[in-house]
Amino acid sequence: MSDETRPLRTAAVIPAAGRGVRLGPGAPKALRALNGTPMLVHAVRAMAASRAVSLVVVVAPAEGVGEVKRLLDEHALPARTDYLVVPGGDARQESVRLGLEALPEGIDIVLVHDAARPLVPVDTVDAVVEAVRDGAVAVVPALPLADTVKEVEPAAPGTPEPVVATPERARLRAVQTPQGFDHDTLVNAHATIALAGDGATDDAGMVERLGAPVVVVPGHEEAFKVTRPLDLVLAEAVLARRRANDGF
Repeated sequence: MSDETRPLRTAAVIPAAGRGVRLGPGAPKALRALNGTPMLVHAVRAMAASRAVSLVVVVAPAEGVGEVKRLLDEHALPARTDYLVVPGGDARQESVRLGLEALPEGIDIVLVHDAARPLVPVDTVDAVVEAVRDGAVAVVPALPLADTVKEVEPAAPGTPEPVVATPERARLRAVQTPQGFDHDTLVNAHATIALAGDGATDDAGMVERLGAPVVVVPGHEEAFKVTRPLDLVLAEAVLARRRANDGF
Protein backbone atom coordinates (compact mmCIF):
# COMPACT_ATOMS: atom_id res chain seq x y z
CA MET A 1 0.00 0.00 0.00
CA SER A 2 1.44 3.39 -0.96
CA ASP A 3 1.74 6.30 1.46
CA GLU A 4 -1.03 8.03 -0.50
CA THR A 5 -3.56 5.26 0.18
CA ARG A 6 -2.40 4.13 3.65
CA PRO A 7 -4.80 5.22 6.41
CA LEU A 8 -3.33 7.94 8.59
CA ARG A 9 -2.31 6.57 12.00
CA THR A 10 -2.90 8.63 15.11
CA ALA A 11 -1.18 8.40 18.50
CA ALA A 12 -1.82 10.38 21.68
CA VAL A 13 0.90 11.54 24.07
CA ILE A 14 -0.15 12.33 27.64
CA PRO A 15 2.55 14.10 29.69
CA ALA A 16 1.84 13.16 33.30
CA ALA A 17 5.20 13.56 35.01
CA GLY A 18 4.30 16.68 37.02
CA ARG A 19 3.04 16.80 40.60
CA GLY A 20 0.28 19.42 40.25
CA VAL A 21 1.13 21.49 43.31
CA ARG A 22 -2.00 23.66 43.05
CA LEU A 23 -4.15 20.75 44.18
CA GLY A 24 -2.15 20.61 47.40
CA PRO A 25 -0.01 17.90 48.99
CA GLY A 26 -0.48 14.20 48.37
CA ALA A 27 -0.37 12.05 45.27
CA PRO A 28 0.63 13.59 41.93
CA LYS A 29 -2.35 15.35 40.37
CA ALA A 30 -2.69 12.82 37.54
CA LEU A 31 -3.15 10.03 40.08
CA ARG A 32 -5.86 11.76 42.13
CA ALA A 33 -9.10 9.80 42.03
CA LEU A 34 -12.30 10.86 40.29
CA ASN A 35 -15.20 8.57 41.11
CA GLY A 36 -12.65 6.11 42.49
CA THR A 37 -10.54 6.06 39.31
CA PRO A 38 -7.28 8.02 38.83
CA MET A 39 -7.62 11.11 36.64
CA LEU A 40 -4.89 9.72 34.39
CA VAL A 41 -6.96 6.63 33.62
CA HIS A 42 -9.93 8.84 32.73
CA ALA A 43 -7.65 10.85 30.40
CA VAL A 44 -6.29 7.71 28.73
CA ARG A 45 -9.82 6.40 28.25
CA ALA A 46 -10.84 9.75 26.73
CA MET A 47 -8.12 9.42 24.07
CA ALA A 48 -8.78 5.74 23.46
CA ALA A 49 -12.50 6.44 23.03
CA SER A 50 -11.65 7.81 19.59
CA ARG A 51 -11.47 5.06 17.00
CA ALA A 52 -8.80 7.12 15.26
CA VAL A 53 -6.34 6.68 18.14
CA SER A 54 -4.35 3.45 17.86
CA LEU A 55 -1.71 4.17 20.53
CA VAL A 56 -1.60 6.13 23.79
CA VAL A 57 1.82 7.00 25.23
CA VAL A 58 1.76 8.04 28.88
CA VAL A 59 4.83 9.95 30.02
CA ALA A 60 5.15 9.20 33.74
CA PRO A 61 7.46 10.37 36.51
CA ALA A 62 10.73 8.47 36.15
CA GLU A 63 10.22 6.80 39.54
CA GLY A 64 6.54 6.08 38.86
CA VAL A 65 6.63 4.17 35.54
CA GLY A 66 5.91 0.84 37.21
CA GLU A 67 3.00 2.25 39.23
CA VAL A 68 1.42 3.86 36.15
CA LYS A 69 1.77 0.63 34.16
CA ARG A 70 0.06 -1.21 37.02
CA LEU A 71 -2.76 1.34 37.11
CA LEU A 72 -3.41 0.98 33.38
CA ASP A 73 -3.34 -2.82 33.66
CA GLU A 74 -5.88 -2.72 36.51
CA HIS A 75 -8.48 -0.63 34.68
CA ALA A 76 -10.59 -1.58 31.69
CA LEU A 77 -9.28 0.08 28.52
CA PRO A 78 -10.37 -0.47 24.89
CA ALA A 79 -8.71 -3.57 23.45
CA ARG A 80 -8.21 -1.92 20.05
CA THR A 81 -5.78 0.64 21.51
CA ASP A 82 -2.16 -0.01 22.47
CA TYR A 83 -0.57 1.60 25.53
CA LEU A 84 2.98 2.54 26.34
CA VAL A 85 4.41 4.11 29.51
CA VAL A 86 7.76 5.91 29.33
CA PRO A 87 9.72 8.01 31.84
CA GLY A 88 9.44 11.77 31.53
CA GLY A 89 11.59 14.78 32.28
CA ASP A 90 11.55 17.70 34.70
CA ALA A 91 9.59 20.01 32.38
CA ARG A 92 6.44 19.35 30.35
CA GLN A 93 8.21 20.23 27.09
CA GLU A 94 10.88 17.62 27.79
CA SER A 95 8.26 15.02 28.67
CA VAL A 96 6.36 15.59 25.42
CA ARG A 97 9.61 15.26 23.47
CA LEU A 98 10.37 11.95 25.22
CA GLY A 99 6.85 10.77 24.38
CA LEU A 100 7.40 11.68 20.72
CA GLU A 101 10.67 9.77 20.68
CA ALA A 102 8.86 6.67 21.94
CA LEU A 103 6.42 6.63 19.01
CA PRO A 104 6.88 3.82 16.48
CA GLU A 105 7.38 4.39 12.76
CA GLY A 106 4.28 5.13 10.75
CA ILE A 107 2.52 7.58 13.08
CA ASP A 108 1.17 10.49 11.02
CA ILE A 109 -0.92 12.46 13.54
CA VAL A 110 0.00 13.19 17.15
CA LEU A 111 -2.38 14.36 19.83
CA VAL A 112 -0.91 15.95 22.95
CA HIS A 113 -3.34 15.83 25.86
CA ASP A 114 -3.22 17.11 29.43
CA ALA A 115 -3.69 14.37 32.02
CA ALA A 116 -5.51 17.06 34.04
CA ARG A 117 -8.30 17.24 31.41
CA PRO A 118 -9.83 13.83 32.14
CA LEU A 119 -13.35 14.44 30.80
CA VAL A 120 -12.85 15.70 27.25
CA PRO A 121 -15.64 14.21 25.09
CA VAL A 122 -14.76 11.92 22.20
CA ASP A 123 -16.43 14.27 19.71
CA THR A 124 -13.82 16.91 20.55
CA VAL A 125 -10.98 14.43 20.09
CA ASP A 126 -12.41 13.34 16.75
CA ALA A 127 -12.82 16.96 15.59
CA VAL A 128 -9.14 17.66 16.24
CA VAL A 129 -8.03 14.52 14.38
CA GLU A 130 -10.32 15.30 11.46
CA ALA A 131 -8.91 18.81 11.10
CA VAL A 132 -5.36 17.44 10.87
CA ARG A 133 -6.53 14.82 8.37
CA ASP A 134 -8.00 17.66 6.32
CA GLY A 135 -4.59 19.32 6.04
CA ALA A 136 -3.99 21.46 9.13
CA VAL A 137 -0.53 20.98 10.67
CA ALA A 138 -1.59 22.18 14.13
CA VAL A 139 -5.08 22.19 15.64
CA VAL A 140 -6.27 23.49 19.01
CA PRO A 141 -9.72 23.02 20.56
CA ALA A 142 -10.81 26.25 22.24
CA LEU A 143 -13.77 28.10 23.72
CA PRO A 144 -14.78 31.77 23.60
CA LEU A 145 -14.16 33.61 26.85
CA ALA A 146 -17.08 34.39 29.12
CA ASP A 147 -15.14 36.99 31.11
CA THR A 148 -13.60 40.26 30.04
CA VAL A 149 -9.80 40.02 30.21
CA LYS A 150 -7.43 42.73 31.40
CA GLU A 151 -3.73 42.92 30.63
CA VAL A 152 -1.93 44.26 33.70
CA GLU A 153 1.52 45.26 34.87
CA PRO A 154 2.37 42.51 37.40
CA ALA A 155 2.94 43.69 40.95
CA ALA A 156 3.77 42.12 44.29
CA PRO A 157 1.15 39.66 45.57
CA GLY A 158 -1.72 41.42 47.30
CA THR A 159 -1.02 44.86 45.85
CA PRO A 160 -3.10 46.60 43.14
CA GLU A 161 -1.91 46.02 39.57
CA PRO A 162 -2.21 48.76 36.93
CA VAL A 163 -4.29 47.84 33.87
CA VAL A 164 -2.29 48.14 30.65
CA ALA A 165 -4.94 47.15 28.10
CA THR A 166 -8.31 45.45 27.60
CA PRO A 167 -8.07 42.98 24.70
CA GLU A 168 -11.12 42.59 22.48
CA ARG A 169 -12.88 39.58 23.99
CA ALA A 170 -14.42 38.44 20.68
CA ARG A 171 -10.93 37.73 19.33
CA LEU A 172 -9.79 35.68 22.34
CA ARG A 173 -10.12 31.94 22.97
CA ALA A 174 -9.34 29.73 25.96
CA VAL A 175 -7.40 26.77 24.58
CA GLN A 176 -7.84 23.17 25.65
CA THR A 177 -6.42 19.78 24.72
CA PRO A 178 -5.95 17.45 22.95
CA GLN A 179 -3.97 19.58 20.56
CA GLY A 180 -3.41 17.80 17.25
CA PHE A 181 -0.39 17.94 14.95
CA ASP A 182 1.15 16.61 11.82
CA HIS A 183 3.80 14.32 13.29
CA ASP A 184 6.81 15.81 11.50
CA THR A 185 5.75 19.38 12.28
CA LEU A 186 5.58 18.71 16.02
CA VAL A 187 8.87 16.78 16.04
CA ASN A 188 10.52 19.67 14.21
CA ALA A 189 9.13 22.15 16.75
CA HIS A 190 10.53 20.20 19.67
CA ALA A 191 13.88 19.84 17.93
CA THR A 192 14.06 23.56 17.14
CA ILE A 193 12.60 25.40 20.14
CA ALA A 194 15.07 25.41 23.01
CA LEU A 195 14.03 24.15 26.43
CA ALA A 196 14.16 27.17 28.75
CA GLY A 197 12.97 27.50 32.34
CA ASP A 198 9.93 25.30 32.87
CA GLY A 199 9.61 24.76 29.11
CA ALA A 200 6.59 25.30 26.89
CA THR A 201 3.14 24.58 28.30
CA ASP A 202 1.46 24.88 24.88
CA ASP A 203 2.75 22.77 22.00
CA ALA A 204 0.78 24.78 19.46
CA GLY A 205 2.67 27.85 20.64
CA MET A 206 5.92 26.11 19.72
CA VAL A 207 4.59 25.45 16.23
CA GLU A 208 3.53 29.11 15.98
CA ARG A 209 7.10 30.15 16.75
CA LEU A 210 8.22 28.17 13.70
CA GLY A 211 5.87 30.29 11.59
CA ALA A 212 3.54 27.37 10.81
CA PRO A 213 -0.22 28.01 10.81
CA VAL A 214 -2.31 26.93 13.79
CA VAL A 215 -6.10 26.64 13.58
CA VAL A 216 -8.81 26.44 16.23
CA VAL A 217 -11.79 24.06 16.36
CA PRO A 218 -14.63 24.26 18.89
CA GLY A 219 -13.72 22.93 22.32
CA HIS A 220 -16.10 21.66 24.99
CA GLU A 221 -17.03 22.89 28.45
CA GLU A 222 -16.34 19.42 29.91
CA ALA A 223 -12.72 19.53 28.70
CA PHE A 224 -11.81 21.85 31.59
CA LYS A 225 -8.52 21.46 33.44
CA VAL A 226 -8.65 20.00 36.94
CA THR A 227 -6.24 22.29 38.77
CA ARG A 228 -7.91 23.41 42.01
CA PRO A 229 -9.90 21.49 44.64
CA LEU A 230 -13.11 23.08 43.31
CA ASP A 231 -12.41 21.56 39.89
CA LEU A 232 -12.48 18.10 41.48
CA VAL A 233 -16.00 18.82 42.75
CA LEU A 234 -17.09 19.92 39.27
CA ALA A 235 -15.51 16.86 37.65
CA GLU A 236 -17.34 14.54 40.06
CA ALA A 237 -20.60 16.32 39.16
CA VAL A 238 -19.95 15.82 35.43
CA LEU A 239 -19.28 12.11 35.99
CA ALA A 240 -22.46 11.77 38.07
CA ARG A 241 -24.49 13.39 35.28
CA ARG A 242 -22.92 11.07 32.71
CA ARG A 243 -23.75 8.02 34.81
CA ALA A 244 -27.34 9.20 35.15
CA ASN A 245 -27.67 9.83 31.42
CA ASP A 246 -25.89 6.63 30.33
CA GLY A 247 -27.56 4.38 32.86
CA PHE A 248 -24.47 3.14 34.67
